[in-house]
Amino acid sequence: MANTWWELQILCEPELEDSIFWRLEDFGSRGTASERKGNSSLVKAYLPQFQAQLLDLGALALWLRQDALCVGMSAPSLHWQLIDEEDWASSWKQYWQPQEIGDRFLINPAWLPIAETDRLVILLDPGVAFGTGNHATTQLCLEALEMRLSEVPQSFVGNQERESVIIADIGCGSGILSIGAILLGAEKVYAVDNDPLAVRSTFSNCALNNVSLERLIPAEGSVDVLSQIIEKPVDGIVCNILAEVIIQLVPEMTAIAKPTTWGIFSGILLEQSKSVADVLEKHGWVVAALWKKKEWCCLNVRRS
Repeated sequence: MANTWWELQILCEPELEDSIFWRLEDFGSRGTASERKGNSSLVKAYLPQFQAQLLDLGALALWLRQDALCVGMSAPSLHWQLIDEEDWASSWKQYWQPQEIGDRFLINPAWLPIAETDRLVILLDPGVAFGTGNHATTQLCLEALEMRLSEVPQSFVGNQERESVIIADIGCGSGILSIGAILLGAEKVYAVDNDPLAVRSTFSNCALNNVSLERLIPAEGSVDVLSQIIEKPVDGIVCNILAEVIIQLVPEMTAIAKPTTWGIFSGILLEQSKSVADVLEKHGWVVAALWKKKEWCCLNVRRS
């Protein structure tokens, strides 16, 4: 008997999309997609049947209503149905189209032909992992990486090109940020995630983009695992998770940094930015810039 999944359909005001994506991820959604319906957005999400009972779905509807009313918008409508696994595996893909991000990236679903472009193309099949490029936090991180890795190198030796950059991607999800960093010229990226499905997705997307596993090294775990596999402190840290997790990991991330290390931290709601910045500064980091998209932000930081 095929495994069954909940398909959730949420009709909402377009401005609510990002907060709904965040709420669905926190609820345990294994895939999300959205499309325009007139002046509204239709968000679809999928999660295994065993993961939620009808009472849980009712609670989710209440949370979505409260989130909308708190920002003065109309409450979204939530409908759900059970579908077979085969239907889930392909349902959300039909809504995901190639997307330009920043000045240099094009995220291209792996099952669609690649349009002719001068941009850096990231082929992606995220499976059930977070990171399609649709979420504001992923976009902010890619734009921040573009800025960091496009800076003029500080020194040259003879004809030697820019100094090599080693990066840690903590909570790598689909591997989109790691692959983006490699395409921008990073020498090596260590990518870790606690979810084995995310690590599997990163391996798969490495192959799709012809990225060598000598340059992009995925591993299951968090900073504790990362500290065991890196050869020396890293030059940059990318961490797109959730604010409360970032706060917990700051001491461990500081331990794998050098005096010149920079960081890109996202998955942070605007109202959470001060608490994250306070902990970073307590551990010797300086918040150099805060970039925002809607209610989400990205902290660009450096060691003091």
